[in-house]
Formats: sequence, structure tokens, C-alpha cells
Amino acid sequence: MLKQDIQKLLKEKGIWPKKGLGQNFLISQKILEKIVIASLLKPQDIVLEIGPGLGILTKELASRVKKVIAIEKDAKLAGILQEILIKSGIKNVEVVQGDILTKSKIQIPKNYKIVSNLPYNIATAIIRMFLQVQNPPKSMVLMLQKEVGERICAKKPNKMSYLAIFCQFYAKPKIIASVVNKCFWPCPKVDSVILSISQIQENMPKLDKDRFFKIVRAGFSHPRKQLAKNFKNNLNISSKQAENWLLKNNIKPIQRAETLELSNWIELAKSCI
Repeated sequence: MLKQDIQKLLKEKGIWPKKGLGQNFLISQKILEKIVIASLLKPQDIVLEIGPGLGILTKELASRVKKVIAIEKDAKLAGILQEILIKSGIKNVEVVQGDILTKSKIQIPKNYKIVSNLPYNIATAIIRMFLQVQNPPKSMVLMLQKEVGERICAKKPNKMSYLAIFCQFYAKPKIIASVVNKCFWPCPKVDSVILSISQIQENMPKLDKDRFFKIVRAGFSHPRKQLAKNFKNNLNISSKQAENWLLKNNIKPIQRAETLELSNWIELAKSCI
């Protein structure tokens, strides 16, 4: 759907994109194709699409899979999308008007994939939610803010964050392509990336998850502070205990959380304080 077509349709319906809901519509066919290719779709797949908007991606998905469940928070857009699908003769899309974060009116299927152009303001919450649900997706291919995608996939010391450790604990994230902001209308201020998340909950470290994330949260509680101080203040241990524990795992007490890789946190969680 071209920019002019989107503007004309919205004008006819008397609505305008809502910035608060992150409504930026994809207008690049090339990027649309990259998303679809990265999704590795099969005819028997069930796809969950979050924030379908006017169905630009929805139609492409529907032509390739068994069923698409399109979840749209905006009631007006959900109604317009339903009209578009009916006019196009597309019958394998279920439009659900609701908030995915509250799961209101939403029934999550079994054996599904997520393919979405996510609203920027809920992207992180969506990823964290679906990485740890009891019934996780087989894979996720998402469009989201470039900075967030790069944080999730970070590997180098001084670039790590709690979000990176969290995502890499549960799955294997990978940036597929960069997307400039002019590929959307309205044009956002930042660029995006297509992010693939695979092997969800398949190769998680065998350890106490609660203990692991308690330690990681403590380490990142004050990112600019030294690890030994963060552990002392958040894990109810002495400075000496914190220092010895870190040294035992070949980590300097003066290091910051951002310098540790996933493997470092795993070793900390496996060892005794």
C-alpha cells in the first residue's frame, strides 16, 4: 500500500495515525519482502501479528500461511482492517481488538510464530513477555527501533545491558536488516531493524532462573557503579564476600555490569557466594 493510498483511506475514515500507539505504517515493498523471507513461513503455520494497522503485512502473511491472528489495540483500525480483508476476499485472518500486554480477549494458540511491525513503545515489553511465557512462539521476526535491536543483540564488553542478557538467556536474537525511517509513514525520528529471535527456550542454561536473574538485576541495579558495590548493596553480602566471589570467577570487583557477557553471569549463578 502506497503512502498516498494510506492517507486517502484514513482521510475517508476520518482518522489520523496516533503517535501514542506507535502507528507508523510500512510503505516499502522491499522491506516487506525481507520480513516475509526472514520469517521462514510454511503453509501450515499459524502466525500472531501484533499491531497489524491497515493490514500491509497481514495480507502478505495470509497468502503464505494457514491462519493469521491479527491483534489490534485501536478499535477503529481493527474495524478498518476487517473491512479491507473482506473486500480482498481474505478469509484466513482473525482480527482481534484488544491489548496484547493484558491479553484481554486474546487466546494465544499453540505452535505459532510471531511476525510483526511492532509499535516502538511496546516492543521491549512484547519481547520479554513472549520469551518467558509457558507457550512460547516457535520464532519471532519483528520490526523495531534500531537502538533496541542493537542492545538486544550486543555481544561486546561495555555494550551489554540487562535486556541483552535477558534475551540471550532465553533465545538467539539476530539482526536481519537495517530499515531507514523513510520506509514508514508517518516517518519516525529513528531508524529500525528487522530482528529475528529463534531457538526460544530451547537451549537455556541449566540453572536456577530465579537466582540467575536476581544476580543479573543486582549487577545492573546501578549500571555506572562497580559490580562489587552493587552486589553488596543488593544481595545482602559483605564487600569481602562480593570481591572474593567475583575474583573466583575471574572478574575484577571494579568492573561494571556492562562488561560481562552472558557466560560470566551463568558462572556467577552456578558458583557460591
